Amino acid sequence: MMPSSPQWTAYREMEPDRGTHKKGTLCRKLSKYAVIFLFLAVFGLIFLLHNISTIENWNCHTVSALNQLQSRIQSSFIPVNVPTFNHNHTFCAHLGQKPSPEDELEERYLLDSIAWPGPPPRSSPVVLDQTSDPVHSLFTLPIKEGREWHVGDQLEALVQMHDFQGRPKLYGGDFLLARLHSPDLGAGVAGKVLDHRNGSYSALFPLLWVGSAQVEVTLVHSSEAVAVLRRLREERPDRVFFESLFRSGSHSETTVCNMCLPTVRRPQCNYTDLSTGEPWYCYKPKVLGCDTRINHAKGGYVKNLLTNKEAPLFQSGVNLKVHIHASGPDRINVLPPRKDRVEVESSVKPEAIKLAPSGYYYEESWRPLNGVTMRQFNESSAITQCLKDKVIYMYGDSTVRQWFEHLLAFVPELKQFNLHSLKNIGPFMAMDSTHNILLKYRCHGPPIRFNTVKASELRYIFNELDGLSGSPNTIVALSIWSHFSTFPVEVYIRRLRHIRRAVLRLLDRAPGTIIVIRSANLQALDPEGQRCSLLLRVTQSQLPARHQVHQAPCPCQQDKYSSSQHITRAIKQHLFSYRCYYHCSKCILCTFAENASLRAKWGPPRIVGPYAQRVFCV
Repeated sequence: MMPSSPQWTAYREMEPDRGTHKKGTLCRKLSKYAVIFLFLAVFGLIFLLHNISTIENWNCHTVSALNQLQSRIQSSFIPVNVPTFNHNHTFCAHLGQKPSPEDELEERYLLDSIAWPGPPPRSSPVVLDQTSDPVHSLFTLPIKEGREWHVGDQLEALVQMHDFQGRPKLYGGDFLLARLHSPDLGAGVAGKVLDHRNGSYSALFPLLWVGSAQVEVTLVHSSEAVAVLRRLREERPDRVFFESLFRSGSHSETTVCNMCLPTVRRPQCNYTDLSTGEPWYCYKPKVLGCDTRINHAKGGYVKNLLTNKEAPLFQSGVNLKVHIHASGPDRINVLPPRKDRVEVESSVKPEAIKLAPSGYYYEESWRPLNGVTMRQFNESSAITQCLKDKVIYMYGDSTVRQWFEHLLAFVPELKQFNLHSLKNIGPFMAMDSTHNILLKYRCHGPPIRFNTVKASELRYIFNELDGLSGSPNTIVALSIWSHFSTFPVEVYIRRLRHIRRAVLRLLDRAPGTIIVIRSANLQALDPEGQRCSLLLRVTQSQLPARHQVHQAPCPCQQDKYSSSQHITRAIKQHLFSYRCYYHCSKCILCTFAENASLRAKWGPPRIVGPYAQRVFCV
């Protein structure tokens, strides 16, 4: 078709109309899109106004990022072992770096040292009737016609556990406590329980006083309950949760905190200690920044973690802290020591029955067995003279705070300063200006289950120790264990390792500094409490600590062990007996190698450095 044809002419005549049509269509489309663009602009403005506070807090995020960068740079140049959880089935498994080979070897040794036998694997949930029943269980004493017991002998009580159907248990793992005591004499000593892993146990007691001695065996937790507690500790370390208050101006928010938090929920504030890598996190407030944290507090306990089959394993008066009755007599009469040594029959191997209790009670007074003669500090003037020109630092939980309170109440010359601290929280300080005595207490850092601690007052023990100059006139008392019982045991091992290194650094600076370590209460109603006590004694065996107080049962008020005035008074007298009367030049090495199989596998704990022979155990 040629351009000059009639059809082409007609097409050209119609072209202006087609152009007009296109322009109209385009206008209509632009009008439609304009509405959409206007809607998006309004939505963006609303979103911006709603989140303007987040933009204002970008600076906090920048600071947090710089802190994290600083931490990574620091870890590249400083040999710091960041915490790690070895239990990969927990949500804490992502934390930290692998420990050094030396630390890993020590950790394996420690975990073997506190290994607790458990029930055999089950294909179905545990049934109460098949678990340990203290009513059907019993213990017997090897009492024969004409048998005599003398001071210096060793008494063995044989314990046989049965289930609720009366059938003998065929495996071990029950948490038993045993003591030998005499209410009339105000005497008592802790027994050592050996698990034969077949449902039977041996409770061994040294005979230390003349007169009546009664055996008492208590089922604290069945082996099945211990297995549940272990599962909760490894899988749910968050079952005790913590909170922090954040405040800026009139606005405040409270979020959950812990040593490890699930990362899938919301952003977190990282408060990890830069010097050691000890972790601590809080969920970031919705509005406020991470630098507005005001305090730290125990939030509470996660409930309903036990299944319907597990809950009956923890019934007070049924299978929780219930005495086991004796089959026959439960007491003996102890005579004065023999002139000629006679071997005592026993059902266990000789290397397993060597008892080394730190001491015992007699006439309501603590009597150590390490050669230190106890002095009675019944007058405040004696304590004042002992502590003259001394500075005493106390760090830890409530058990060491009780020392502060006891001294404050017993020594009238000590006047407490009003630091406007919360009751039972601290920090506290008291001073006797006449005799130049300064006394300080501060709680240890997180995790700590106190009600409310100011964020500015949260200090780790190892950092506090690094801030001390130390001197022969400086005494440092430490106690840290109970607030770690709900976390994987590796967490506690790491903390003790950091404290041990800080103590060694302090003693390098000031070798004359006296270190007092107060270990866990024997009567803690949790096998994890005893495991913590063992761990503290083992890990700190490498320290030149002048004292370590442990295994001090109260013979009369056993249920009120932690707050008992007996234990506080006994610790005070023992501490001051050493500090103010004995100037020891020969030191005793404290080691933990009671288990022959562990000694053969690992050998004794390796103790290195100039303080290897300066370890004291009380």
